[in-house]
Amino acid sequence: MKIEQIYTGCLAQGAYYIESNGEAAIIDPLREVQAYIDMAERREARIKYIFETHFHADFVSGHIDLAKKTGARIIYGPTTMETGFECIKAEDGQEFKLGNARIRVLHTPGHTLESSCYLLIDESGKETAIFTGDTLFIGDVGRPDLA
Repeated sequence: MKIEQIYTGCLAQGAYYIESNGEAAIIDPLREVQAYIDMAERREARIKYIFETHFHADFVSGHIDLAKKTGARIIYGPTTMETGFECIKAEDGQEFKLGNARIRVLHTPGHTLESSCYLLIDESGKETAIFTGDTLFIGDVGRPDLA
């Protein structure tokens, strides 16, 4: 299993590339998506999922373009409003198989109503990492007053 952070300092934004057994997921992709596609191709992996922790007001996400170019499914939290694009509105606790790993949705409303964190469960069943979007920061929490 591979986890790689793609951090953009000017936006203070972190996207993540997760891969297991030839399948990849991107969490909170930036607008320019070619880097994610190139990374997956170099590693001979297929991008299967695009997980969004919440709707982003501070940058433009590349989730729609990435889905169109790769066939990956876009995943949002349970209380996501209607969108103008196809996506899965995941249930709290729902799991998505990624190669030999799993990603579990943890609905964490607060920053936004649909905010969700994603818990990565590795091939051995160990809870390995959590991707919190703007719910948690190092030494701080996301603004809860946006809703």
